[in-house]
Amino acid sequence: MSDSLVIIPTYNEKENVESIIRAVFALDKKFEVLIIEDNSPDGTADIVKGLMQEFVGRLHIKERKGKLGLGTAYIEGFRWALGNGYDYIFEMDADFSHPPKDLINLYNACCKGADLAIGSRYVDGKISVVNWPIGRVMMSYFASLYVKYITGMKIGDCTAGFACYRKELLQRINLDKIKFIGYAFQIEMKYTAYKLGFKIEEVPIVFTDRVKGQSKMSMRIFKEAFFGVFSLKFRNWKKY
Repeated sequence: MSDSLVIIPTYNEKENVESIIRAVFALDKKFEVLIIEDNSPDGTADIVKGLMQEFVGRLHIKERKGKLGLGTAYIEGFRWALGNGYDYIFEMDADFSHPPKDLINLYNACCKGADLAIGSRYVDGKISVVNWPIGRVMMSYFASLYVKYITGMKIGDCTAGFACYRKELLQRINLDKIKFIGYAFQIEMKYTAYKLGFKIEEVPIVFTDRVKGQSKMSMRIFKEAFFGVFSLKFRNWKKY
């Protein structure tokens, strides 16, 4: 058994899922992968189940009844990881926007003392994004600045979805109190770690927009992130 589990939520990712799984398993460091599958109509789950015969004990799947949201997928994955004894738990997209090779850099950051290592597109004022329209780059970048201003977190990429958590951090967080289900989930998890006093480190990555499949971003998800930031400021953190 590996000490590290990579959680990858999927919905209609048949064009990417086999390639991303093979890319993770090709790394020098031994990782295991948990696919959180939201009943994709395109047959994503069947592809994963087929690969499980090849990667026995390293590839796992949890199937859900429908498209229930990114946040709930990761919460389910976190619970599974903690219940099965992993020390390092990763978040990662299926579409290769997060470079698999950087899993090792995130792992090393946590081994050296970080409680949460973030694969960051925005470090020291530099923007490392490929194939995004300039409008989307600016929206994402200034959204992170907005979150920093509201919350006071010293994190360049507050909405990043590529990260490694030490198990001690996830054990300390009351996962029942994590409420957001879209990309605001990423902000909520980072802010909770920050308020609880855990060490957070950003690891530079080059983010590349997906080539295959469709983005899951929507205006509803964006609004949740934009307006939800305010509610974080007024929570009773003594209950966490």
